[in-house]
Amino acid sequence: MALSPLFGAADLGADPFRERSRAAFSLYKQILGGGFRFDSNSEGLLAVMDSAFDGLPEHRFPLYSPQLQIDLQLSGSPAFPGGEPAPVMMQSGAGLICGVMDASNYVIVAPGQYRALVVASEEMLRHPYHLRYELIEFAVFVLAARALGLVPLHGACVGWQGRGVLILGASGSGKSTLALSCLLQGLEFLAEDAVFVQPRSLLATGVANYLHVQSDTLGFVDSEAARSWITQAPVIRRRSGVQKFEADLRTGPGAIATRPLKLACVVFVSSRPADPSGELLIPLPRERLLEQLRAEQAYGAALPTWPAFEEHLLELPHYELRRGGHPRESADALRGLLA
Repeated sequence: MALSPLFGAADLGADPFRERSRAAFSLYKQILGGGFRFDSNSEGLLAVMDSAFDGLPEHRFPLYSPQLQIDLQLSGSPAFPGGEPAPVMMQSGAGLICGVMDASNYVIVAPGQYRALVVASEEMLRHPYHLRYELIEFAVFVLAARALGLVPLHGACVGWQGRGVLILGASGSGKSTLALSCLLQGLEFLAEDAVFVQPRSLLATGVANYLHVQSDTLGFVDSEAARSWITQAPVIRRRSGVQKFEADLRTGPGAIATRPLKLACVVFVSSRPADPSGELLIPLPRERLLEQLRAEQAYGAALPTWPAFEEHLLELPHYELRRGGHPRESADALRGLLA
């Protein structure tokens, strides 16, 4: 991580809001099709940011996009009550989008200015997972989606030779297990949990940094090398209490998508077993697709970019993916859609 030094803080008495204070360091990253400049007064904050985005392929879209800027500011605060940061509370107004944990840990995104501010305390540095996932990635994802006009989706995406399958389904439906199996079967990995799509071109991008795997998924992993990669990864605990291995995709087996993938089809993961014929992929009627899409993607469906996205997505083949005896069978079915 090469840091570019900037310059220091102004006198607090003459600058009570720290408007003339400047970050000490700066880094540039190409993420989600946009160029991000990160300025910070803390090497520790930049290190957490860098752990999230360093070493990822630099996705770019054909059209010009503005430079985006995120300021990372370190503040002071006492230890968190109960030993864990408070959940993020969402708020918006005056063209700003905010996520607030407490007075020393919050995010403010100004899409119209192509900027965001992340404030985190020294105590927050002791909780790098929450800092990265709930503050820094919050800022990056929201700013990229709003400033670049992308549709944010809760889903996964894998591909082959530039074409992608958009994998949707409710939480706990098995998207991560399926994405892992696709990775191990040789498909390109784009995203596990959050996919961002240009509404008209249907080019999809994501951040392929970590794969979150529950211990019971290991029973479907045949490769000893892959099992070792997962089990040696740190274990994180979601707000729900669920614990998962957080395996770094940049150091593991398989290939990360080196460019945005052109969506070729849509697949909804189902908990229903395959019928007696053994068919895993069942074509979805148009009405069913719209119903499931809007129900599962309520946030994206409320954005101005949604109508154009939905119109173009309806032109793609769409399926329900039922469960086979092993996730490998589902991965083979998705590979068949991209052949």
